[in-house]
Amino acid sequence: MTKSPVRVCITGAAGQIGYSLIPLVCSGKVFGADQPVDLLLLDLTMALGTLSGVAMEIEDCAYPLVNSVKATDKAEEAFENLDYGLFLGAFPRKDGMERKDLLEKNAGIFKIQGEILNRVAKKSVKIVVVGNPANTNALILSHYAPNIPKENITALTRLDHNRAIGQIAKKTSSNPGAVKNVIIWGNHSNTQFPDASHATIGGENARSKVGDEPWLQNDFVKTVQVRGAAVIKARGLSSAMSAANAVAEHMHDWVLGTPAGEWVSMAVVSKGEYGITEGLVFSYPVQCSNGSWRIVPNLPVEDWARGLLKKTEDELVDERRQALGQ
Repeated sequence: MTKSPVRVCITGAAGQIGYSLIPLVCSGKVFGADQPVDLLLLDLTMALGTLSGVAMEIEDCAYPLVNSVKATDKAEEAFENLDYGLFLGAFPRKDGMERKDLLEKNAGIFKIQGEILNRVAKKSVKIVVVGNPANTNALILSHYAPNIPKENITALTRLDHNRAIGQIAKKTSSNPGAVKNVIIWGNHSNTQFPDASHATIGGENARSKVGDEPWLQNDFVKTVQVRGAAVIKARGLSSAMSAANAVAEHMHDWVLGTPAGEWVSMAVVSKGEYGITEGLVFSYPVQCSNGSWRIVPNLPVEDWARGLLKKTEDELVDERRQALGQ
């Protein structure tokens, strides 16, 4: 190995998403087949026993790219000189909890983590927040880590993006790899807007291949919006394998770039693009190169779609007000 190891922290690493994600990180599927990693696994004190077992399994896999593994319940240790953060951990929604209660619980967690990041992480650190409510958790983290550029803290909507691809592929009996350039706009919640207006299948216009505009504007949108709940109902647990895959793809494309002419969905800080309130962490179509992302500009948004963008924007504005009082 000629490259120096990068420091990668996974928070909530003892959970089921972490168990699916760790092999992808360790095998080079995220940062590249020639990039060694120093892996920092962070979780609550009560999970340290489980976490030590995960660390033992990583050792037993004998991954050539894993330079070191450390399991800890101390964020200061996990975030020190950090290059990449995969933030899976968050306070889970429990029976009887209102969304505002969930926001309040997570605001406290991500405030503390943001302050620690601000003190000890590299200012170039790149972070994807997965724990829900992911967009607003990322916003809170960024708010309390002012030394880290706002564009370096993102939230995961790649899972929704992949779900949209899967539905279009299924509808048209296509290979998912042939489906390109769907868009997830807005929040990682059931207000998100999955948009196939600019998608292609094998280079051809997806709308014409689907041939069912009512489906694209109704059933397709609703299916993607509630897919997470459908998975929970079917398997009794939330998405883990597909979520881990999406985290890996999000970070891989951010670090190593998206193919020419293609875009993916990432929740990133808005500077007012497409008329969205500045400062929100909002899912957009983005292209990545040289470790940076840029929002794809000037895509036409049809009149019927603007109401859907407004609904998800309004939800994020309300979440920001509840979390930060802004």
